[in-house]
Amino acid sequence: MNTTLPVGITMGDAAGIGPEIVVKAYAQGLSVPCVVYGDAGALHRAAAQLGARLEIAEIAHIGQARPDAGRIQVIACSPALPADLPLGQVSALAGRGAYDYVCAAIDDALAGRIRAIVTAPLNKKSMHEAGIDFPGHTEILAERSQTRNFAMMLANDELRVLLVTIHVALADVIALVTPESELAAIRLADRACRQMGIASPRVAVAGLNPHAGEGGKFGREDIDIIEPAIAAARAEGIDASGPWPGDTIFMRARRGEFDIVVAQYHDQGLIPVKYLGIDHGVNVTVGLPFVRTSVDHGTAFDIAGKGLADHASLVAAFDLALAMTP
Repeated sequence: MNTTLPVGITMGDAAGIGPEIVVKAYAQGLSVPCVVYGDAGALHRAAAQLGARLEIAEIAHIGQARPDAGRIQVIACSPALPADLPLGQVSALAGRGAYDYVCAAIDDALAGRIRAIVTAPLNKKSMHEAGIDFPGHTEILAERSQTRNFAMMLANDELRVLLVTIHVALADVIALVTPESELAAIRLADRACRQMGIASPRVAVAGLNPHAGEGGKFGREDIDIIEPAIAAARAEGIDASGPWPGDTIFMRARRGEFDIVVAQYHDQGLIPVKYLGIDHGVNVTVGLPFVRTSVDHGTAFDIAGKGLADHASLVAAFDLALAMTP
């Protein structure tokens, strides 16, 4: 990884808090050069509303970027949004823009033109209004980069959690929990920790059923599916253990027994992380051919344009992207 390359920041949905947190992050000061994939007009409006004295320069492509930390360099990779775009509302225009920003950043990352991607939040309903049918960032990143083996990880100062299944109905989870998906998730958890500088990761795997199945009384998935995957991971040299009951595994990880928890489904893994607070939480897509980190919150339409958005999660995502690309 060429650490002299700029970090690419996607602005997210212009009707949400994305422009505001990007401006606040720049105003606070970022330690390495960056470019923003977004809309210059939306950033101008956010800067004016916040009273931030920042130069905003629109460029056509990454090749025009300069190592200048004193201004926001915005790559115009989608049609300009209207100056009167309503804030805090679902908008097909904003949804299309947010999608275009991510796609342009992915293409530059794949081409080795940026160091990493850091994403501000997009809005699924706005994308759907624009005819773009993706559950979220993770699936866009995977499809455009042609990545088949990937996972979502959320991390903060106390927990790291990686998911076996992501944006699927709970009724579909059991069919997707297979020895292959379990082993792939354990491998990705080990890889993610190593990227974060942990030399010998301790990977704990949560059970699918209550009490990890209670010896088969509450279902056999933990015995027949998860246990063999853990054994296979250990045979590969990965320090994996479990399956552990889901109601205590996160407490044990917080106490320092494990470096990362592999959770079986979305809410099992994300509720503990988000309960600890989203201000410093970071979402990482593991398995991509580049580093991608993101805020651990949504577009917050209820406070968009009010100057109330906290940019701490964006800064945490930026810092983690640097740590993962030393």
